[in-house]
Amino acid sequence: MLMHRPCPTAQVLAFTLFCSMSCSGHGPSTAMAESPAHHDNGGYRNLAPHDEHGFFDFLSWRFGGGPKDVPPVPADQLPEFVPPVVSPDLNSIHHAPGDAIQVTWIGHAAFLIQTDGLNILTDPMFSERASPVSFAGPKRLAPPGISIKDLPRIDAVIISHNHYDHLDAYSVKALGNAPRYFVPLGFTPWFKSQGIDNVQELDWWGSAELGGLRFHAVPAQHFSSRTPFDRNEMLWAGWVLETPAGKVYFSGCTGYAPLFQEIGNRLGPMRLSFIPVGGYSPRWFMRAMHVDPPEAVRIHQDVRSEQSVGMHWATFKLTDEPLSEPPVYLRKALQEAGISGERFIVMKIGETRVFR
Repeated sequence: MLMHRPCPTAQVLAFTLFCSMSCSGHGPSTAMAESPAHHDNGGYRNLAPHDEHGFFDFLSWRFGGGPKDVPPVPADQLPEFVPPVVSPDLNSIHHAPGDAIQVTWIGHAAFLIQTDGLNILTDPMFSERASPVSFAGPKRLAPPGISIKDLPRIDAVIISHNHYDHLDAYSVKALGNAPRYFVPLGFTPWFKSQGIDNVQELDWWGSAELGGLRFHAVPAQHFSSRTPFDRNEMLWAGWVLETPAGKVYFSGCTGYAPLFQEIGNRLGPMRLSFIPVGGYSPRWFMRAMHVDPPEAVRIHQDVRSEQSVGMHWATFKLTDEPLSEPPVYLRKALQEAGISGERFIVMKIGETRVFR
């Protein structure tokens, strides 16, 4: 167990992981008048009001305290969890159509997006554990859908935030300095510490171009931390890619907030969106920073997405919902919203799909 008191290393690791799971996303309240509203006294903050939880709430959750969720799907309606894995179609991956959006799910929030001759990775995570150390912390339930050695040339990497399951030092070092890394504000020093300087930082609503595609950083409701001492010093963001085949939205991790309607109004409609469907229970602790499937469906609607793909499930056991629940709960939420299940799907790890 990570929380055993006799082991100092375990205590440090648990506190560090708390910094990556806690739902407290609001920093100091003083901001310079001329700064954007989400800039906050040398750090960043969310704009919508939300519940905040501290370390004792984290301990309460980890030891079984707090309100209990009513299961959204009865246990007898859930299949036994088997990681949804297929072998990658390397031929398709290395011969992607230039006039479409081809997507391969690597696992968790990591996708290979191929369009208009460019190969783009989202939140690349190839390590065995989502943790600051290699010997403890959440372990992969399934191997990456494609290995780093089998990847095509990577032109761009987009990073949503700095938690260990989304910003992985091993993966970044393995990818090297050749790709352009599109990141929120505050990431450049960390990348330089990894020997990477091909970095484009953007604030919310900022944009930059690469190879004819435009990359927009957009708001999300989350927080940042890699240690107990750097809370909200690095910004978090979603991303919208403008491509000839349509706009692609990658939400990163987020709680639900009015910001998604603004994203849809400013940059929608989206041809394709990647939205979390796992990592949401218990709601009393996770709601502010992690959407559940009904909220994921609302995001799909808010950003006016033609097609959405669920992410952030089946790769690491990070929260309390049964591992097989997210896709079943998603189908239920879509049915209740009157949306066809074909409009919001989940993929298998290693699966490649083409969206035209």
